[in-house]
Amino acid sequence: MAPMKVYGWAVSPWMARVLVCLEEAGVEYEIVPMSRSGGDHRRPEHLARNPFGEIPVLEDGDLTLYQSRAIARYILRKCKPELLREGNLAESATVDVWVEVESHQLHPILRDIVVQCIINPHIGRDRDQAVVDENLAKLRPLLQVYESRLSSSPYLVGDEVSLADLSHFGFMRYFMASEYAGVVDDYPRVKAWWDALLARPSVKKVIVGMPPDFGMGSGKMP
Repeated sequence: MAPMKVYGWAVSPWMARVLVCLEEAGVEYEIVPMSRSGGDHRRPEHLARNPFGEIPVLEDGDLTLYQSRAIARYILRKCKPELLREGNLAESATVDVWVEVESHQLHPILRDIVVQCIINPHIGRDRDQAVVDENLAKLRPLLQVYESRLSSSPYLVGDEVSLADLSHFGFMRYFMASEYAGVVDDYPRVKAWWDALLARPSVKKVIVGMPPDFGMGSGKMP
């Protein structure tokens, strides 16, 4: 069987979600590198894969998928369903809950902080500290929700890792490279959970392609 193909650039936190799941599932895959600065995502051949002009895109034989959370679910459903807790209705539903929490609650907060603190300085835009402060104020009570959840188990859905945890990696990686990473230290269970994710071989491999500055400072942004 031909390896799955993933189109995109490795520094992307959305790409990271897919790559970590591929690594966890032990799937043979090929990264098809693209240049964001070169506008590869806006070219007709990529728009034929994803009409929204975004990455990542997964090709598995005749199947083409976009949207990183949907891709992650597909990979795990096909190759490692235990990371979705399939076969246990309550646990699989809880995985879905925490993927949704990450998507709708945590992701927007971390994204806005990362944009202001890491991306804007490298693209010639001033940091809007008011945006940072507003999102930090939202982050602290949200992390307390995570702290409470993790009081009963080391991972969000029990004693073993699942997509619920892995889905958090991309933007957490960049937030934890910002000057505000110390906020997490106030939530020891969250910090232990994050350290456990960092220790996973899948995460160690993927993070190599994710320099803390998105490669912008070194000129290596694709």
